[in-house]
Amino acid sequence: MLVIYNPTAGRRRVRRLWAVLDVLVAHGIRLEVAETMHPGHARTLASEAAGAGTSLVVAAGGDGTIAEVAAGLQGAGTDLGIIPLGTANVLAHELGLPADAISLASVLTSQRTIPLWPGIMQSALGTRLFVQMLGIGFDAHVVHHISRPVKRVLGRGAYVVQTLRELPRYRFGQIRLRVDGVEMSAGSVIIAKGRLYGGPYLLAPDATTSAPGFSVMLFEHAGIGSALLAGAALPLNMLGRLPGLTHHRASEIELLDQTGLPAQADGDPAGMAPLRVTDADAALRVLVGRLQSSDTGVATIVPSIPSPGYHSAPV
Repeated sequence: MLVIYNPTAGRRRVRRLWAVLDVLVAHGIRLEVAETMHPGHARTLASEAAGAGTSLVVAAGGDGTIAEVAAGLQGAGTDLGIIPLGTANVLAHELGLPADAISLASVLTSQRTIPLWPGIMQSALGTRLFVQMLGIGFDAHVVHHISRPVKRVLGRGAYVVQTLRELPRYRFGQIRLRVDGVEMSAGSVIIAKGRLYGGPYLLAPDATTSAPGFSVMLFEHAGIGSALLAGAALPLNMLGRLPGLTHHRASEIELLDQTGLPAQADGDPAGMAPLRVTDADAALRVLVGRLQSSDTGVATIVPSIPSPGYHSAPV
């Protein structure tokens, strides 16, 4: 097992990682830990591990780190595990992954998997894989300008602060796109693989991470008022009920003639339009096992006294 860890997570989240590793090591699991050094490094580490025959690669970080690791595992047949350490952890919520260390360790040793079928975004910057969603418009503009140190300190609150800063700066307008060959327009666009957005909040009830295709969410209205309304609706779990929101199932989406329009993928900056979105060639296998209730099963696992039983791989 190789654990690829994004060290930009805050201290509280890092404690979760070490707690999970302690449980695994205490029960005889051999593992290595590799820290990412720069954007894209997780993909390289995952690809190298898969090429060396590693059977399980674990992404320890947020949705962006998971997407990088998934990109490195494409086509390799290596299982993907997740230790959620991000700000929103949308995919972890989507998959129903537990938060406590014992249960997460149990998932990583369960061998129970489900398919995870990513999306692929193609733009002038190249090809990028995403696992949960792609946003175009104001939410992407906020992601492009958010400060990582502020995000580390404030968590989700950083998005609120940055949203208020960017509202008077952003030039709201209609976004032109082609959805399975049909031209449409919207004030904001979310291309979803999963049902959830921004954490545990329902947006696209017809979406599925385990099959090809996308749920394209078109927010008709554009402007400061609409952005504030969406921001207020999110924590109330009412984003999917906003007036002017329409749902479309599609397999190919193109952003048209709008060079410079920002995009974000899984909560990270993802370049600018024009861009094209399609499915990845195949699904990955992601571990989603549960604790089993039995007298002597994994439900009885308890953490040992913390000890440095893992070793950090040189990178």
